[in-house]
Amino acid sequence: MSVVTEAVGLRMTLGDICARYDFELIPGFAGGVTVTSISNDIDSIKPGSLFTPLQDVDAETLHVAHAHGAYAALIPHTSKDLAEQAGYPVIVAEPTPAQIGSLAATMAGDPSKPLAVFAVGGHDDDEVRACTIRLAAFLHMLGNPVGQINAAGSSSLERQLSLSYPLNIYDIQHIMSVCAEDGAAAIIIALEPGTLADHALEGAEVDVVGSHDTLTADTGHAMLDEWMERYGFSLKDGDRTIRQRDAETDGIAAEAVDGGPGTAEASRLSLAISMVMAAGVRKSNIRSALRVSHEMR
Repeated sequence: MSVVTEAVGLRMTLGDICARYDFELIPGFAGGVTVTSISNDIDSIKPGSLFTPLQDVDAETLHVAHAHGAYAALIPHTSKDLAEQAGYPVIVAEPTPAQIGSLAATMAGDPSKPLAVFAVGGHDDDEVRACTIRLAAFLHMLGNPVGQINAAGSSSLERQLSLSYPLNIYDIQHIMSVCAEDGAAAIIIALEPGTLADHALEGAEVDVVGSHDTLTADTGHAMLDEWMERYGFSLKDGDRTIRQRDAETDGIAAEAVDGGPGTAEASRLSLAISMVMAAGVRKSNIRSALRVSHEMR
């Protein structure tokens, strides 16, 4: 994939981009050129793209990108001497991951803002994926159309997404924009390296973070800092609490799961309950939905 396409009528000029991030544009008079997508690989370039390889390139690569429809390219200072040979506008810069994330999010229409974004992390990657799947199913049961970003199976509502993992910044912004356009109210993300490359969530805002691990306040804050630094996401309301199971959510889950408390399914449901409660869903609504679901089996 590795492409982010304008999805909400947004148009960005090269002048806008360079002014916002203090990048250099060659030639300077090309500031009015408009781009409608960004891509970091040749195969996903489409007419109107800003090609952003983020590494040294040769003249042939720039020419091929232009032939595929790139309106401009972003190259490092070490390749600046190729700018005059490119035959189309070139931005010269070494953008940080945060800047790329901001640019990709802006181009995609900031899709994390209208979505309720849940992120599940922990030390056991397999358990993270399983808890992500359970949370997605639980939100769906509560009547929420959801998307899921998970190496065990990503989806937008009922549609499975064919992706190559781990996902990068461009992939994440594109997937979230697709889910938002499909009508998703929420998206659940597995915070683990099989699903996400480093900095993949730059430009994304998260509402609720949860973990199956048992954490103290101090270890929870340290783990959250580690995840935010590694993956690059920010918190929408600044709430630095990692949601976990507790006695109350364990009790609610045990009532709804065959086999009762202590089972993996009960533990995963308990975490899901904790996370949706943090998002503002009432316990009475949760109990009602679980009771109806159990009666319909």
